[in-house]
Parts: sequence; C-alpha cells; structure tokens
Amino acid sequence: MTTVLDRFRLDDKVAIVTGASSGLGVAFARALAEAGADLVLAARRVERLEATRAIVAQAGRRAITVTADVALPENALAVVEAAIKEFGHVDVLVNNAGKGTAVPATRETPEQFREVIDINLSGCYWMAQACGRVMPPGSAIINIASVAAFASGGLPQAAYSASKAGLIGLTRDLAVQWTGRKGIRVTALAPGYFPSEMTEQFPDGYIDSQLPRVPAGRPGDPEELAAAVVFLASPAAGYITGTTLVVDGGLTAF
Repeated sequence: MTTVLDRFRLDDKVAIVTGASSGLGVAFARALAEAGADLVLAARRVERLEATRAIVAQAGRRAITVTADVALPENALAVVEAAIKEFGHVDVLVNNAGKGTAVPATRETPEQFREVIDINLSGCYWMAQACGRVMPPGSAIINIASVAAFASGGLPQAAYSASKAGLIGLTRDLAVQWTGRKGIRVTALAPGYFPSEMTEQFPDGYIDSQLPRVPAGRPGDPEELAAAVVFLASPAAGYITGTTLVVDGGLTAF
C-alpha cells in the first residue's frame, strides 16, 4: 500500500539541477538524491561540480557533471542531451542558475542588464524548452525565482527583480501550455533570505538589517528550501502547477 510519505519519493527519477556548483544548488542536489533521484549537475564552473557529485554519491545515487552556460541555447540543449545519453530520460528540472547584481538604475549598462536577463530568465527558458521536448508525463520543472519579484529589499536590483518577476510569468505560461497537453507540471519557488553565493556579495550587515521585516526572525536554512524543491518535484505535488511557492519566513506577508 502506498503511504503519504511514499508520494514524496523520487526513486529512479532523473533530475537536472543548474547552478549546482555551490550554495543552494548543492542543497537541492543533495535533497533530490536523498529522495531517490539520479542527478545531472550543470554549471559554468565544472571543476566545482565534483564536490557536488561526491555528495550525491554519498546519498547512494549516480550523477554526471556538465559544463554549461544556460544563457546559450546550445548549452542548454547539450545538458539535456547528456542526461538522455547517460540515463535515458529526464523527469525533473530545477532551474537554479542565476546571477544577482546591485547597480543603481541610472548607472547600469545595457551589457550588465542583459547579462542578468540572459542568465536568470532566458537561461531558464532555454533549459525548460530543451527539457519540455523530452520529458514524459508526470515530470516537473521548478524555477527558482525570488521574493524580489514581489517586494524591494532596498538594494538597486532592477535587472534582478525584473528577471525574477519575468520568471514567474514564464512559469504560469509554460504550465498552461504543458500541464494538460504534456503532463509536465511547472512551478516556481520564491525564496526570501537564504545564505548563498549571491547573499555573500551583499553589504556587511544587510541581511541582519532586513530581519525585522521577517516574522520568522531569521534567515532561511538551505535545507528548508531544498525540502520545498523535493515536494514540488514529487508526486506529492501532483495537482500543483502554474503557481509560485513563497518560502520567505513571512517576509512578503507585510
């Protein structure tokens, strides 16, 4: 008999995680492996993916690493092709690769703005497009957005906020296109303040200054966000699509 906890399992599924070389991407890969999935780990810094692969192996699952700049459609396609060659199928995509900047809007160059959009928004689209062509019914795509799509954190982040808001719109549209026709669920996560490579670049004391806005009174633990990824990827979320799950300790409740 299948129990409710069985619905959270991802046994023998294959999950692609972009931006898997550090921070939240590592936490996502570990959690998906612990839930039973094999992993395709993609990032621009392939040398740092070996540590993530070792973590997946410790969880008893297989992983391959692929060098990829998701802003390039041909790189996104290559990631999916590598997954099919190694494992024969793709069931989960976690669109985690991203770039954060904080540049005053009057000084941000076209190149700076386009780079953020190309990685955070276009890159997610190219990865979803490549996966959507091969994923079987029952698959799931999870786009990692941000509460910056809903509220300002006081930093000059026009490009970043625009890219994450766009990603939420992309999530809705792909869900409408693919859930009924292809059986692919598409959702987004909007994290609040979690330790990551991006938050390490924030000014000293910035996150502490924002905690009075967070009812939970603390930053999030990456494992809390990783658990949400496993949920959205699993059959436990089988009737959830086209929506954004906010994981922010209540930040956007104000």
